[in-house]
Amino acid sequence: MLDAIRWDTDLIRRYDLAGPRYTSYPTAVQFHSQVGTFDLLHALRESRKALRPLSLYVHVPFCANICYYCACNKVITKDRGRALPYLQRLEQEIQLIACHLDPGQKVEQLHFGGGTPTFLSHDELRQLMSHLRQHFNLLDDDSGDYGIEIDPREADWSTMGLLRELGFNRVSIGLQDLDPAVQRAVNRLQSLEETRAVIEAARTLQFRSINIDLIYGLPKQTPDNFARTVEEVINLQPDRLSVFNYAHLPERFMPQRRINSHELPEPAEKLQMLQSTIEQLTAAGYRYIGMDHFALPDDELAIAQEESTLQRNFQGYTTHGHCDLIGLGVSAISQIGDLYCQNSSDLTQYQNLLGGAQLATSRGLVCNQDDRVRRAVIQQLICNFSLDFEAIEQQFNIDFRGYFGDLWPQLQAMAEDGLIKLSNQGIEVLPAGRLLVRSVCMVFDTYLEQQNRQRFSRVI
Repeated sequence: MLDAIRWDTDLIRRYDLAGPRYTSYPTAVQFHSQVGTFDLLHALRESRKALRPLSLYVHVPFCANICYYCACNKVITKDRGRALPYLQRLEQEIQLIACHLDPGQKVEQLHFGGGTPTFLSHDELRQLMSHLRQHFNLLDDDSGDYGIEIDPREADWSTMGLLRELGFNRVSIGLQDLDPAVQRAVNRLQSLEETRAVIEAARTLQFRSINIDLIYGLPKQTPDNFARTVEEVINLQPDRLSVFNYAHLPERFMPQRRINSHELPEPAEKLQMLQSTIEQLTAAGYRYIGMDHFALPDDELAIAQEESTLQRNFQGYTTHGHCDLIGLGVSAISQIGDLYCQNSSDLTQYQNLLGGAQLATSRGLVCNQDDRVRRAVIQQLICNFSLDFEAIEQQFNIDFRGYFGDLWPQLQAMAEDGLIKLSNQGIEVLPAGRLLVRSVCMVFDTYLEQQNRQRFSRVI
């Protein structure tokens, strides 16, 4: 079993830098407009030839209410009718993509994200899932990981029953904070009772996994009131928890301009919140998976990490990294072999392109050999907190020390500081370095010095 993480305030202050979350390497910041539909069709053909299994991500951008902290691609509207033209174009995209794949390619993983997927009516959800089943090889035996993001204010028992009937077996519930003052400050009023009702429905209907999202660093949060939220959440006993650091970037995300920056907690208070949260969750039996994620020891993520098979992609930590990821909907990202590509993030443009029977690919990147090497290194570090040099050398036919010789002084400094153990055989991220694993990964990111760090959140 992996050692528990160790809190070291001095190390955190020194290595708490702004940097990527590494849901991919290279990151989406490197995507460019020279990658388009032709590249996507070529990658789909290669996927079809190899009969690789699939992971589908479907983006539903609509929300009835705005949450001021949100940095997602969304459309705020009370008009439920706005979903209809979008769904028509989404169904066209499903059809256009699926005709380039083989019916034998099984969909091992499916995820509906947003926005608020349950913004859609029951009939719309039924029709969308029916369309997906018609064009993709979705599993009917409940063995796939089919998840959906839930806003408890937009779901009830009948909604949960419908989702289970449609084949969903995992739910991710947005909660963020239970304190009413914090909720008012971010315009997300949501009671514990609403959240508990959705979780009880999910358990009764035998959903396989329940995840709850929390955010620390929101306005009016204090270490004491956030600890009470964490305590209440532990009582709900989710299988997984995501505890995100709020990154206040009002110059990039317009809704965040409605947040009073004077009400945000100080950096020292945020650190205290994180430390207390880790202590509370660890005492309750949760394992730190990495990158804000916690899971119970019998959860698939925890087991995969024990067995060194955990992976990471645009859907976060996963046991399905071997699948080709197909992103459907506005702003959705695909990862197919060595290709990353993203649909247009503009709703009108997305709908117009598909209205003209064209795919909505707007930008992307094709990995070169150096990208592949560094991607493998970062994946191993961020998922397993360790790196075996020989495995990388054999996979890519390189001499690790020679290939990364210019990075050795930085790695040695991290070893002297106690973040990592560095040997001739590999790297082990030590308990004091696990919260800072992004900083270790950043050493291997060849693009980072060319980028504006203000685009990224801080490590802690």
